[in-house]
Amino acid sequence: MNNRKNKTAFLTKSAVIAALYVILTEISALLGISSGVIQFRLSEMFAVLPIFTPAAIPGLFIGCLISNILAGGVIWDVIFGSLATLIGAIGAWYLRKKSVYLAPVPTIAANMFIVPFVLRYAYGMEGGIPFFMLTVGIGEFVCAGILGVFLAKTLKKHKVMF
Repeated sequence: MNNRKNKTAFLTKSAVIAALYVILTEISALLGISSGVIQFRLSEMFAVLPIFTPAAIPGLFIGCLISNILAGGVIWDVIFGSLATLIGAIGAWYLRKKSVYLAPVPTIAANMFIVPFVLRYAYGMEGGIPFFMLTVGIGEFVCAGILGVFLAKTLKKHKVMF
């Protein structure tokens, strides 16, 4: 019975994280900042959550997948944008015992190196890959790096348990 309870808790945590990711992405979309060359997805602050629970890994991936579908993204964006989030989440999990400041680095890097190609080749946006790397990187640094570290420190300070 304990194993069933653990699985239920894992799925519940993943579902809540996915739902929160979608909600914050939708808020970002309403503000007009969630997609395009310059992206500030507030939901990317959750990139640090794998340092608290492995349930954040599928939660972030599914949340991003749903968000990209709801945004009307082309299939390549849905696939590769979601994979960037999955790579970042797995990276954060592996860095969980290191500094909280390192947790968002995999998400920032994965998005900086994957999303620019989606912008250029899937959407045909004008501009160079290095420019898109810069703009996506800045958005990720602000949302995953600054807001994410603030979130992680706040959760640790208040001893929020996952």
